[in-house]
Amino acid sequence: MSERKLQVACVQPSSGQDMAKNIGVACDLIRLAEKEGARLIVLPENVALMDHRDEEVQSQAAMLEQHPAIRAFSEISRATGVWILAGSVGALGADGRVANCSSLIDDSGAIQARYNKIHMFDVDLPNGEIYRESESFCSGRQAVVAETPWGGLGLSICYDLRFPQLYRALAHGGAEIITIPAAFTRVTGELVWHVLNRARAIESAAFVLAPCMWGSHSGGRSTFGHSLIVDPWGKVLADAGEGVGFVTAEIDLSEVARARASIPALRHDCDFKLSAAGKMGVCKV
Repeated sequence: MSERKLQVACVQPSSGQDMAKNIGVACDLIRLAEKEGARLIVLPENVALMDHRDEEVQSQAAMLEQHPAIRAFSEISRATGVWILAGSVGALGADGRVANCSSLIDDSGAIQARYNKIHMFDVDLPNGEIYRESESFCSGRQAVVAETPWGGLGLSICYDLRFPQLYRALAHGGAEIITIPAAFTRVTGELVWHVLNRARAIESAAFVLAPCMWGSHSGGRSTFGHSLIVDPWGKVLADAGEGVGFVTAEIDLSEVARARASIPALRHDCDFKLSAAGKMGVCKV
């Protein structure tokens, strides 16, 4: 029988263009969170490198198992026995393409699961900021639910947050915890970060762990922070606010079963027809 209660932590750094420095800061924060009792520690998107230059993002990518950040986090996992969700790093594939990859490292230091970000952040924001993530990364095509001692853990990254169908699929696939490591922009974070994370938790009736990068970065970009731990009812258990640091909370996975039994929306999913402009189609949920 899986364990039902555990202490979790969201780590909130302010990574920059120096990968070695970024990894060192992240490792220090992981160790501090572990000392406070966290057994599952999650890191944000682009934890090892925040650089607006596509050529630098691609040149500093590495095979996942050989990536300096993954090797450092794996060493901590082996030494302390904690599980670490390694936010995301630039992972070089056998075909030479680079993926924005989130990986789950178990308590022995082994990579238990990996997920390549599906939805690319190609947007023009109202404040004039332009992002073309697809120029640095190739998009993934596979949703992932990993097995942990506490239950299924669904992986996603940042812009995925705006696509509820992914989280529905993760919930149906057995996810009781969903991770959303992010480097959410400040301008969009102020508008939607809290409400979207709470909505995904409610819709999935799952715990959401959403570590988010904070601070000012190269290219005049800034990230929102406010790393969140949210329960299956949408209640915010912890909010890191601004600044470098981490937050922790105890979660009880039995609350997932209670939420899903009380409001069995996942069991009520069904096919339905959509009529638009005189045309009839079938939408599948």
